[in-house]
Amino acid sequence: MNSITKYARLVKFSHTIFAMPFAMLAFVYAVQNNSASQSNPWWWATLLVQVVLCMVFARNVAMGFNRWADREIDARNPRTADREIPAGKVSPRAALWFVAVNALLFILTASTINMLTALLSPVALAVVMFYSYCKRFTSLAHLVLGLSLGIAPVGAYIAVTGQFALEACILSLVVITWTSGFDIIYALQDREFDREQGLHSIPAKFSPAGALAISIALHAVSIASLLWFATYLPSSLWTWAGVAAFTAILCLEHILVTPTRTRHIGIAFGTLNGLASMSLAVLVIIGLLTA
Repeated sequence: MNSITKYARLVKFSHTIFAMPFAMLAFVYAVQNNSASQSNPWWWATLLVQVVLCMVFARNVAMGFNRWADREIDARNPRTADREIPAGKVSPRAALWFVAVNALLFILTASTINMLTALLSPVALAVVMFYSYCKRFTSLAHLVLGLSLGIAPVGAYIAVTGQFALEACILSLVVITWTSGFDIIYALQDREFDREQGLHSIPAKFSPAGALAISIALHAVSIASLLWFATYLPSSLWTWAGVAAFTAILCLEHILVTPTRTRHIGIAFGTLNGLASMSLAVLVIIGLLTA
């Protein structure tokens, strides 16, 4: 149990709450639009397990590899020096083995779904692992992180249908811009450290006010994209309640964190964004199921 706890902390498993709700939303949307051609009313159950497993394995690869790649940087940063690898709780070699096992499990599980998920599984892993090196050479690392999480709804949709669709790509755009926006807020904590170490981020490149303005712009795109996605959904009070809740929480995030007030970054990053994704997914899914 102690080993499980150590690895769960290594990969911040609780942060699965960011992408998982969007994957579930895309999954339910795809199932609702494909149920008419299925004779078995429970045809989606096995697929759901496969999608959840893929999400878990991909998340473990992404965060495990990130912690391994950043181990020396984390050791120099007082804020991150107590993470599992620099603190000696998990060895670098053990972390790499953890990543390799989860990568293999992800590819094997994706290969049991359909041909397209099998072919795209290595591509997905390449994207999520590439992110770990981006801050060494580009301030756009936040967008690459957004893309890493934005894969989730598209992957879930493809798992059900075996093909791409505009709706899933729109939902992915919501995730990309939403994640990029809140990651900029999170990166404000390390602005001075990143500058000293020659690392790249939006806060390191711009002033706090400039960085937050970019974050607000990204979140505006996220809300606009969500409204676009909502046009594909059944008209429902549940759907619009979900959109309203997501929008309100993002607005609250920017009220709490300003250029001169950053002490609430932890609440804005973890609590509010987790609440935003869960509220949206639960309410819209209820709308889909009751339409």
